[in-house]
Amino acid sequence: MKVGMITLGCDKNTVDSERYLAELADYEAHFTADLEQADIIIVNTCGFIDAAKRESIDAIVDASRQKRTGNCRALVAVGCMVERHRGELAAELPEVDLFLGASDADRLVPELVERGLLPVTSDVLHPGVRLYAGDLPHVRYLKISEGCDHGCAFCAIPLMRGKHRSFALPEIVREAQLLEMQGAREINLVAQDLAHYGRDRHDGHGLPQLLRALISETDLPWIRMLYLYSAGITDHLLDIVANEPRVLKYLDMPMQHASDELLARMRRPERKKTIREKVGRFREAVPNVAIRTTCIVGFPGETDDQVAELCDFLEEMQFERVGVFTYSPQEGTKAAELDDDVPETVKRERLERLTELQRGITAERYELRVGKSAQAIVDTRDEAAGTSVARLAWQADDIDGITVLDEPLIPGTIAEVAVNEVVDNYDFRASLIRVSSPPGSPLRKTSRELPMHAASIGSYGR
Repeated sequence: MKVGMITLGCDKNTVDSERYLAELADYEAHFTADLEQADIIIVNTCGFIDAAKRESIDAIVDASRQKRTGNCRALVAVGCMVERHRGELAAELPEVDLFLGASDADRLVPELVERGLLPVTSDVLHPGVRLYAGDLPHVRYLKISEGCDHGCAFCAIPLMRGKHRSFALPEIVREAQLLEMQGAREINLVAQDLAHYGRDRHDGHGLPQLLRALISETDLPWIRMLYLYSAGITDHLLDIVANEPRVLKYLDMPMQHASDELLARMRRPERKKTIREKVGRFREAVPNVAIRTTCIVGFPGETDDQVAELCDFLEEMQFERVGVFTYSPQEGTKAAELDDDVPETVKRERLERLTELQRGITAERYELRVGKSAQAIVDTRDEAAGTSVARLAWQADDIDGITVLDEPLIPGTIAEVAVNEVVDNYDFRASLIRVSSPPGSPLRKTSRELPMHAASIGSYGR
């Protein structure tokens, strides 16, 4: 039995897809990237904003054609959009054989067994095992919690993923060890709010303790944190980022806007003054830190003056990177009760305005890195051209551009490089100084042995 997987949305969905594939592999199903050969096709949907929903529906419709032209015997839609809109999707997409939301993903194997597509029994793989299906096995994502307790007016994540649940620290460490055994060199910690980790468990383990455990119990050379609310970025956490070389000096901190009036209506915890103060504190505590943020334009009631205020604030703050999104109302959220009074054309114009502004800011920030040395991780190499595509520590996978390196190094290599120039505002060219850590080289000799079974696989937000 061959399984095709289409993953949409955030990196947390990537983690979920890898778990689905591993679970199915335990039932003699084999992943294939060729959908024409797939007996089962799974579309892991995203329901965060309207554009993501449209992409998910398009992917389902495209995949459904394989039921007519390929080998597909079952089309399955899973994930966030299904959690929110199962009834509507079932009515509009009869070609889908099975809909499973985020809350009932544990039904995937039983439902496929019941349909005769999988054998009835299986050996149990190690808890937390994941089957990688991407192109960069040295870059992996590690989800440390599920759900969200924040009450942002525009966000439907709590409605799709439920309340915040932190996974047990020993299970996260065990999963990190498994990813390391599979060749991971860079681990990206992901959650709706990393800084919220551990508050619900009351066991004394927060994000700083988790980072120290990962440093102690793995040899992973790069550990990156993605998406932290600024309120949870403590002095203890900053001390680890500043002084532990394996934790990258990179903070992904969502801001969303700079107008205090809009921030209040968005039900965001920060205001312009506190954002300014905290960014200053972060930069003072962690020299050379790269800070990424996100902004929303077109929120109900947003005025031209408030957009100008946001632009001025971005000029002042000089973030390394900014992701800009247009607002779309999501059913069940507080913001959906407001009149969506900013026309789509105006939203698009504002997005383009901020994007172009930030392009210039990023180029200026990146020019400050030119002429200095930095650590880089190699993602791909081109033997013919004699180059590699790499990323510097302040360039997260898939969202922060690339660095073209003048040597064809093996993917997963970590090297010290000289930063030569900025290319097209967002990318770099660099030259090799020395290889710091080739793939497969542990940081230290260790006698750690990973147990192959544990008593429970009840974490991981299922």
